[in-house]
Amino acid sequence: MSEYKDNTSIAKRGLRYGRVSATMAGLGARLAADKFLGLKIDQPKHAEQLTAALGNLKGPLMKVGQILATIPEALPAEYAQAFQSLQSEAPSMGWPFVKRRMRTELGTDWQSKFADFSHSAAAAASLGQVHKATLHDGRAVACKLQYPDMRSAIEADLKQLKMIFSIYERYDKAISTVNVHHELAERLYEELDYELESRHMQLYRHMLRNEPNVHVPEVVESHSSDRLLTATWLDGDKIMNFIDADTDIRNQIALNMFKAWYIPLYHYGIIHGDPHLGNYTIRDDLSINLLDFGCVRIFPARFVQGSVDLYHALMNDDKALAVHAFESWGFHDLSNEHIETLSIWAGFLYGPLMEDKIRPIGEVTNGIYGRETAEKVHQRLREIGGITIPREFVFMDRAALGLGSVFLHLKAEVNWYRIFNDMIDGFSADQLKQNQDSALAKFNLDNKHAE
Repeated sequence: MSEYKDNTSIAKRGLRYGRVSATMAGLGARLAADKFLGLKIDQPKHAEQLTAALGNLKGPLMKVGQILATIPEALPAEYAQAFQSLQSEAPSMGWPFVKRRMRTELGTDWQSKFADFSHSAAAAASLGQVHKATLHDGRAVACKLQYPDMRSAIEADLKQLKMIFSIYERYDKAISTVNVHHELAERLYEELDYELESRHMQLYRHMLRNEPNVHVPEVVESHSSDRLLTATWLDGDKIMNFIDADTDIRNQIALNMFKAWYIPLYHYGIIHGDPHLGNYTIRDDLSINLLDFGCVRIFPARFVQGSVDLYHALMNDDKALAVHAFESWGFHDLSNEHIETLSIWAGFLYGPLMEDKIRPIGEVTNGIYGRETAEKVHQRLREIGGITIPREFVFMDRAALGLGSVFLHLKAEVNWYRIFNDMIDGFSADQLKQNQDSALAKFNLDNKHAE
């Protein structure tokens, strides 16, 4: 049986390689023609074609496209803009798959463990789907089922992503993507481990236990496994249903979102790395349901200290402290030109936090938050010889931009300066490390990136 399963996986992997390779080969050929033959391509049109192909593939590569779209400096403008159209909703697997998966994870009598179990998926995404069910004690729960052979799909997609990154670097040397690829790979493989995600969920319940405006589901361990995660169902509305609400409502939602992401970061050095619109819902009292803990990044204390130091460096025009902060983030061998260029991007990210007044988070250029500044930074990096992005920076950047996009959707106008300064008041890297070590030990989690 195992031999049949292995052969099936190999066959699926081969099919995946073929489908993804055809997509990527087309991109490579066009970029090569543009660079070496002087044959100009219609990048917007080609970006649309590539996006359509990735959307049809579903799975991990679609998720990677979504992630890259929220890191503006990682892709040319046309591709980042097109990738933003990739949807997290994918066609769900049918009832025969659900029965097979549930039988494998909970046993042949799995249906007896529920009072009710919906045959139709409540939500479907790139790596799995969710079914609503009811336990015998009356609790409504969400059962997250992983799609079959996802590890093979991720392996295939990451190999092709590595190829496309190498093509981009021959075409444009502004950004070295080696650490971006490593970070994406590690996070994607972690998303397949539902036992790890269940511990992340318990960790977040612990970190946000004193925050009444943020709610985290409770894991039902008796009904969970490494490919099935069952947790309490949290009712709420999509955030897009509030974009035309009264100003006070939109601002309150934005404040709650800010706390949901940044209390864990500045108190524990931990961040939810996927601020996608489908990963949170809004309750009637405007509090936040925070969902999906597959992508969680744990930072060493020195990285978070660097974030605080960089803020103070920008506020006080302290170049030496800024250099120290960039080095704390993992940037190395920085010239004066590199420091000036990185400071442009840092000024954009921290800008809303540096003015003691009520204001929007920023503006959108060509449909992408941060695009204009990213293009300026990208061009300067091309001129001065490029830079290697540290691994930790990838999802920190993604979270900041993703949340910024949410605040723009909400048209929120608040005093970000005061919120942020209240958050970091009395910040201590030593205290953060103590908090982090205690929390990780409590839920048997390991910080592989600790100093």
